[in-house]
Amino acid sequence: MTEFAGWRLPLQFAGIAAEHRAVRTAAGLFDLSHLGEVRVFGPEARTFLQEVLTNDCEGLMPGQALYSPMCYPDGGCVDDLIVYALAEDEYLLVVNAANTGKDLAWLTANRGGRAVGLEDVSARYAQLALQGPGAAGILASLAEDGAVLLGLGRYRFLPEFKIAGRPCLMARTGYTGEDGFELYLSPEGAAAVWEAILAEGTAVPVGLGARDTLRLEAGLPLYGHELSPEISPLEAGLDRFVALKKPSFIGRAALHAQAERGIPRRLIGLVLEERGVPRAGHPVLAGGREVGTVTSGTVSPWTGEAIAMALVESSEAKREGYLVRIRDRSLPARRVPLPFYRRRRDER
Repeated sequence: MTEFAGWRLPLQFAGIAAEHRAVRTAAGLFDLSHLGEVRVFGPEARTFLQEVLTNDCEGLMPGQALYSPMCYPDGGCVDDLIVYALAEDEYLLVVNAANTGKDLAWLTANRGGRAVGLEDVSARYAQLALQGPGAAGILASLAEDGAVLLGLGRYRFLPEFKIAGRPCLMARTGYTGEDGFELYLSPEGAAAVWEAILAEGTAVPVGLGARDTLRLEAGLPLYGHELSPEISPLEAGLDRFVALKKPSFIGRAALHAQAERGIPRRLIGLVLEERGVPRAGHPVLAGGREVGTVTSGTVSPWTGEAIAMALVESSEAKREGYLVRIRDRSLPARRVPLPFYRRRRDER
């Protein structure tokens, strides 16, 4: 167990490597009830989200979900989150646990005179995530209507669905690089659903350790590492989630200027060529000088390679080789495309 954002959470059950491989080959079950949920509602809710989020919410229909950064005026990140459109005038934002209070304060401060309500509804929800190639089959076997679940598209959700006899919001989203689902349940019903999923016999419980190695292999950002108040979504390689075509949103001017002048830093993938474990904060060197920093690193449980994401000066981002300084050693590393792992996708 470990302390995280005021919660006591499982770091591992059987072990990080075993849990990681289970998600890649079968299914893993995560308890994500620490994540925050904020309800945004009212006649001007969509207009408000268009202003505070970098992604374009204009075409978001009920039953659809959207990933988006949320930025400060200087282009740095307040947070990154998922928006669920519950209705044309009601949305659920799922935010990083440590940022819930900060995010709600930021949204409140930027509401202005709009007809928008904001409510922290985190206490209403427990969240479970079932991820992996076997996830759909397991949940379909526990659902009242498995065919509906199997037909659910990526970043789509069912607001009223029953799993193991318990009502939930069922979303086909995730943070592992695999197909998977996230279930939003009442806290009272969550334990029974957790037990029912594990009793099916295929999935294993997974802790925070494997959640981090899985998302790193998949090249997915972690707030405080690849995104922060000092790192813009453009620097983090999240261009597709920044709708500069929108006429206005908080941070647009700064991000547009970055895009026009040239993004100062780029996120790259590295694989060490000698034995070592890269970690966040380790310096990255090229041409005899420090050109960047590791933002996240580990030894991949899937490939056995030491992998890292690093933020480096744009002028140095196309080199083939770098050095990563780990304590008193400078280890050679080669640049590789992100993500490090990509699953074979179906047609959804």
